[in-house]
Amino acid sequence: MQYKKSLLAACCVAVLSLSACGGGGGDSSAPAIVVANPASLVVTDLVTGTGATAASGSKLTVNYTGWFYSATAADHKGAQFDSGAIGFTLGAGAVITGWDQGLVGMKVGGKRSLAIPSNLAYGTTGRGSIPPNAGLFFEVELTKVE
Repeated sequence: MQYKKSLLAACCVAVLSLSACGGGGGDSSAPAIVVANPASLVVTDLVTGTGATAASGSKLTVNYTGWFYSATAADHKGAQFDSGAIGFTLGAGAVITGWDQGLVGMKVGGKRSLAIPSNLAYGTTGRGSIPPNAGLFFEVELTKVE
């Protein structure tokens, strides 16, 4: 019985040692994501559109690029994590709350930046490559309102 306790203690020490030094076979070349947040949702029109206006309940089509929010970068763009096009109904909870709030009033042809605190993004759980409590920064171009 004493042998089993000693073996268990040795295994625990080994696991804790690897955890403390960041060891354990992970990809050490991947940069760590520094979690930062804007104080609140910040909406900035980069280009004012002239077309139809986005309202809650409208179906929108947008092009977007997403970065981790950086408090130290002049443009608040940290590492890019996504880009593409998406269609969704505004205000229906199909996208993060920061988009549902930040795209209201935007006009087709417009381009807007959104600095989004984590509580209006993926919160304390994160999602996929987005860690918990991460603020996000997006540039969104509105291409269609239905």
